[in-house]
Amino acid sequence: MKKTIHHQLVGNKLPRKWPHWLSACGSFILTKRGWRVEGELINDKKVILAVAPHTSNWDFFIGILVVFALRIKVNFFGKHTIFTPPLGYIVRKLGGIPIERSKAHGVVNNIVRQIQDSEEVVLALAPEGTRKGVFPWKTGFMYIAKEANIPIQLLGLDYAKKTVVLGPIIDQIDDIEEQMQTIYAFYANVCAHYPKNCITS
Repeated sequence: MKKTIHHQLVGNKLPRKWPHWLSACGSFILTKRGWRVEGELINDKKVILAVAPHTSNWDFFIGILVVFALRIKVNFFGKHTIFTPPLGYIVRKLGGIPIERSKAHGVVNNIVRQIQDSEEVVLALAPEGTRKGVFPWKTGFMYIAKEANIPIQLLGLDYAKKTVVLGPIIDQIDDIEEQMQTIYAFYANVCAHYPKNCITS
């Protein structure tokens, strides 16, 4: 059943952040643009939100509005070049963490240690790793979840239905290759902003 973003229930374990006025503003904008939410949001202190398909810069803005509306404290990674002033200050306040892709060695282990050392963390990641059409998708988020022993919830941005789809929860990573097929199957039914750039097979 679809609900307005404002009426999506958020469990008491998820870390919260944003003020109520910003939540109301985010919800108002999404609702006026016709966006709704479908499914149930995970209730856990530590979780990875796999957000896809990622084919447009609009995905970021829709995602931020959802975060505001639900008042969830979220972290995400971004190319280090966008963290320069003055934009960098804003991106950091939104939860951004800079990543220099040319020095990616050891990044997964560093993220795992940060998660393990934190009492609570919601980490939003784009499985494709790029807005361009690519296959197979990157599996770094799966390795992070496996090593940190935290669940993943699949979150789809369906532009055809204007729906934020709160999808399946993967509680434990056992077989990454096999579980990636489940992930592809879910996102194959979610319409990207640019559908031709969402490759799931």
